[in-house]
Amino acid sequence: MRVSLFVEPHRGASYDTQLRFARHAESAGYEGLLRADHYRALTPEPGLPGPTDAWVTLAGLARETTTLRIGTMVNSATFRLPGPLSIIVAQVDQMSGGRVELGMGAGWVEREHTAYGIPFPPVGERFDRLEEQLEILTGLWHTPEDEMYSYEGKHYQLVDAHALPRPVQRPHPPIIIGGKGPRRTPELAARFADEFNMPFKTVAETAAAFDRVRQASEKTGRELTLSAGIVVAIGRTDAEAAERAAPLHVKSALPPEDPVTGSPAALVERIEQMREIGAGRVHLRIIEMDDLDHIDLIAAEVLPQLSK
Repeated sequence: MRVSLFVEPHRGASYDTQLRFARHAESAGYEGLLRADHYRALTPEPGLPGPTDAWVTLAGLARETTTLRIGTMVNSATFRLPGPLSIIVAQVDQMSGGRVELGMGAGWVEREHTAYGIPFPPVGERFDRLEEQLEILTGLWHTPEDEMYSYEGKHYQLVDAHALPRPVQRPHPPIIIGGKGPRRTPELAARFADEFNMPFKTVAETAAAFDRVRQASEKTGRELTLSAGIVVAIGRTDAEAAERAAPLHVKSALPPEDPVTGSPAALVERIEQMREIGAGRVHLRIIEMDDLDHIDLIAAEVLPQLSK
């Protein structure tokens, strides 16, 4: 089982905090660290010291880590134009030596858009834009180096793009598409993604989402890695676990989740359940980025159990 960590810096984390967390995760033996792409906290509090841009942060981490895979989970299609995004992702992939992963989503938090003057179209249009962005990104990265790329869509038009720079990973960094949408999300994953992620839901809900993606993939003939997001708050004692779980009770704009709280054995059991329904990778969401002992505990008491 592949195990990566997932964090939400918009809750409140400076670049230095994220760097310390990333280096610690790398030394502890985790495969990767993916971060959310949000511009404000989803709780009533502002999330001091304030937001950090996902790709500015990842560019820094690319140069200050050596083995950790890094990326977004997921990049909001409303935040960036697809042409410049292709340049950003390719450049950070070069800076990391080929360790970038690109999670893509349609965007969903209206208030962070209105807060920073970012257009927030209706959900149907957001998915249409996501689809066009995926077509453009993959189209640019698959274009032969001696040819130009053009695209004529409803929302985006590109004319004679050189399709440069090229990422280290060929033809492009792994693309992750995630979410619980029953129709368009599985279809887009089956067409464009290397990995489908179901974020932070029950085993039963995750299994149903995996089945939808498998059915969509039968039509495209593509095989995807299936992954599950798991919110984690475990401890050596019940009191320690309860302290780590306390932030989960704070009012938030997040939809209902199914966290694992309690002992390391409870997390091992959940990961094995996800393996049984087809997950080849899990992304463990760590709530507090200053709590490095939490990731040490998982590395010591959980990861070795997964190799048996």
